Amino acid sequence: MTSHNQELFEKSQQLIPGGVNSPVRAFRSVGGTPVFFKKGLGSKLWDVDGKQYIDYINSWGPMILGHAHPEVVAAVQQAATNSLSFGAPTGLELEMAELINRLVPSMEQVRLNSSGTEATMSAIRTARGFTGRDKIIKFEGCYHGHSDGLLVKAGSGLLTFGEPDSGGVPASVAQHTLTLEYNNTQQLEDTFKRLGDEVACVIIEPVVGNMNLIVPHMAFLQTLRALCTQYGSVLIFDEVMTGFRVALGGAQALYGITPDMTTLGKVIGGGLPVGAFGGRKDIMQVLAPMGPVYQAGTLSGNPVAVSAGLTTLKLVQAPQFYEKLTAQTTKLTTGLNASAAKAGVTFSAQNVGGMFGLYFSANCPSSFSDMMASNRVAFNQFFHSMLDSGIYLGPSAFEAGFVSAAHSDADIATTIAAADRAFASLSM
Repeated sequence: MTSHNQELFEKSQQLIPGGVNSPVRAFRSVGGTPVFFKKGLGSKLWDVDGKQYIDYINSWGPMILGHAHPEVVAAVQQAATNSLSFGAPTGLELEMAELINRLVPSMEQVRLNSSGTEATMSAIRTARGFTGRDKIIKFEGCYHGHSDGLLVKAGSGLLTFGEPDSGGVPASVAQHTLTLEYNNTQQLEDTFKRLGDEVACVIIEPVVGNMNLIVPHMAFLQTLRALCTQYGSVLIFDEVMTGFRVALGGAQALYGITPDMTTLGKVIGGGLPVGAFGGRKDIMQVLAPMGPVYQAGTLSGNPVAVSAGLTTLKLVQAPQFYEKLTAQTTKLTTGLNASAAKAGVTFSAQNVGGMFGLYFSANCPSSFSDMMASNRVAFNQFFHSMLDSGIYLGPSAFEAGFVSAAHSDADIATTIAAADRAFASLSM
């Protein structure tokens, strides 16, 4: 009998490219039919066939409190009674800016928009306008949204300018982007020695979540900060994923590195679409209407989305919130490592705060090339075994996972038991 999931996917493919509105949802890398959901509550999801799952995607990070948290839902309902949108200033926008500034002090001024892609695109434009330079540096395996200048892969040589990594991106745009290896301090130093005076900005995920979870080397981040200061380049921390996820002040607070600009998303929307970028006041002052750099958004600072985000940010400030979230996530990764070792499967797992990475390799990777060397066939088999057991992981070996405050000890135990069965099937 055909499931409702299959029926919806077959129909969706007729009207929506690939049947999905974001490529990772298509299950292309793991195979099979994507899951269509109808309900989420706490740590659980229910699909259109009524099957229950423990959710480790959490809408790719923002559901840090769990799904349908009653206080967040109430805030959304209250905001909606006043109107869904104004296209004009509200006091909520100021309240959000004040809260972000207090929790992330490097963001002296903040501008809200509607997505992480908008935030990173606008931050780079602002940095270029501030410095008067064109070139930017990004790192292989880091994803900063789908604007043209960021859909660039590394060239063949150490300092080769990028080539488009997507159709529809002009080579003339890609040529301004340098893609370097994450955690490669020597390459970073060599690049700045040659081209530092031409680099407008460096944008980086301070903890990578888009080639699975990659943890930065402290020397790498410290060198990056020093070089940007030396050459007058703007250091942008893309904390769309890590902001309020790995620590209350984000990765910059966790590692003690202060960027010039920061981009946010995910958690500050509480599950609704919100983005933000901000940084030093002198940099932000180049934005219109104060300066010559244009950036706009009709629905920026949407009152319903901002209300969800404000409530979420207030709740995550509860005493020991992040300590408990980190402990629960560590319990998961420790249990998975033990489960794999018991089955004799080559595997490693780690976490930073409420983010975690699972890798079918002997050691946790530190770069894109390390990640490419992992056993992705084993991951795909593991993914489907876990899915069959009602454990919903990211449908790609290159995606980080997320634990919420709603994940209980029982959820973790159930997940480890499912992993025991999955690893046992892999080792046969």
